[in-house]
Amino acid sequence: KESKMKKYSIFALALVMGAMTLTSCEDAFGNFLDKQPSNELTKAEVLGNFTLLEENHNDTYNFLLHGANRVNNSWMDAATDLAESSIGTSGTRTTFNIGNYYGGGGAAELTSPWESRYRGIRKCNITINTLEQDTENKLRPADIDVELYNSRKANYIAEARFLRAYFYWELFLRYGPVPLVTTELDPNGDLMTGYTERPDFKTFMDYLFKEVKECESSLKTYAETSDATYAGEVNQPTARALYVRMMLYMASPRYSAQSGVTWQQAADAAAGFIADYGENYRLEDRTNGGVAAYNNAWLLNTYTDKNPEVIFFRNDVAIGWSGISTDTPVGEGGQGGLCPSQNLVDMYDMEDGSAPFKQYDATGAPVYVNGKPVINEESGYTEQKMWKNRDPRLAATILYNGCEWGQATSTKTNVIDVVYGHRDNPIGNQNATPTGYYVRKYIPETILSSNHSGTAKRLWKIFTYSELLLNYAEALNEANYAKNKTKVCDLLDQIRHRGGIIGNVADRADLNSQSAMRNFIHKERTIELAFEEHRWWDVRRWNVAGDALGRDIYGVNVAADGTITRKVAQQRKWQDKFYLYPIPEAEVWKIGQDFQNDGWKE
Repeated sequence: KESKMKKYSIFALALVMGAMTLTSCEDAFGNFLDKQPSNELTKAEVLGNFTLLEENHNDTYNFLLHGANRVNNSWMDAATDLAESSIGTSGTRTTFNIGNYYGGGGAAELTSPWESRYRGIRKCNITINTLEQDTENKLRPADIDVELYNSRKANYIAEARFLRAYFYWELFLRYGPVPLVTTELDPNGDLMTGYTERPDFKTFMDYLFKEVKECESSLKTYAETSDATYAGEVNQPTARALYVRMMLYMASPRYSAQSGVTWQQAADAAAGFIADYGENYRLEDRTNGGVAAYNNAWLLNTYTDKNPEVIFFRNDVAIGWSGISTDTPVGEGGQGGLCPSQNLVDMYDMEDGSAPFKQYDATGAPVYVNGKPVINEESGYTEQKMWKNRDPRLAATILYNGCEWGQATSTKTNVIDVVYGHRDNPIGNQNATPTGYYVRKYIPETILSSNHSGTAKRLWKIFTYSELLLNYAEALNEANYAKNKTKVCDLLDQIRHRGGIIGNVADRADLNSQSAMRNFIHKERTIELAFEEHRWWDVRRWNVAGDALGRDIYGVNVAADGTITRKVAQQRKWQDKFYLYPIPEAEVWKIGQDFQNDGWKE
């Protein structure tokens, strides 16, 4: 079914009721599904029964993406300067890394979003239109009174409006403004009428802002979604979090001229979230028996574990060894997978809060001279002990030579060893790390227990309080550095202290200008949100994608005597037309070249 469906236009694809079965959804988005869809019933059966309509609506949540290995055994951050995939056939290596935006290996990110987002939008439109047209409550079950039915109806409509706006936002990030389909189109009719032209930027964004703002009041409150019955459902804080994110993006250099949104408005939006919902959220700071609080932020779930940091997440089932083996060091029996870069390692400060390097650019990365950043001697950093006394988030995110990880047995140790020919860099293993590093973040180590027989939740965060604090800090700095510096430093300290840094941002003498603080905030955002699919979009909205995504990817070699040598692990390709993806050719063939994004037209 899946291969056949991809041959059709999305305006046909997205408009077939239950087009994807649960199995095909898993093929496209990963085996991370909890909701039960109703997808083997006729449209009349579904729309004529409130319980079935509820199930059909719940199936829309399956269209929320999980980032782990989403792009053919690779993560999106392996397309950025933060990492490289060790798997030669992975999607990012065969497409983005070499500038091939038509490669089939990257279809899950380059073309599938167009199809899958419109399928999700189709389901949202069915929910909205069916319930809005039920003015006489003919769908109301006999065991539900009118007041409760109307309440549920309003909530489902609001949920569907939010999800539809979120799917459109995902399309916008990839393709720019796209046709806004709000009606339930007839698959047997003329699907093109009214949708052969794309809306202008302002029309598109005004629609998204309107939808998100209007649906908020009809969604469940935080209190109403505070038990496991509603795990992962959209609530009022979720809608506001999307609004805050969109405001931040619209105030950013790439979009501000077209949107008219100011940095002060973006700051006000973040402040509004804190004022209205802040009492319900905070940074996860429990050590949980020795496990770092920073790790808990993505390993502990919202309900059972009472994680106070997560606002909205994809409600996934627990995973086992098969869920992490692709991204586990080869010495542990894994395939290497997502391998962090030296570029990312260099972004981490020292544990005392000082900068190891003298200068940073607008991407948040140190400025390199002849392949190396210029060392700040006062920090105590040295190249041969580059992982010593660093920001503890480095060790919580990245596996480097000599750190303890995994399960020791009679035949292997639990110490990462990337010396050539050793445990994690064996001779002849093509999946051994090309950068000298492996990923630790998002890899639950409890799965490794008892010969890889353990299981664990791997929370995929969509909106979090940590991101919101970073949004607020960035907007305040850009709005008025001098006036807001104290508040900006406080927001950043909350995040850095939770991660284990000792020093305070206000004590840094090098952050004495708006531009220096800007670069610092970009660095902090990159570190805190690494491997959560933010970097790919952040460097675009900052208008520095060419600098970040076209630069060399650095790594290290470690000799048997422990000597560390920097190296170029991979060279990347960039053209400015990559700011937007090409719209899938099937759509362009049907409508015409004017429908295509600039730079991709024949």
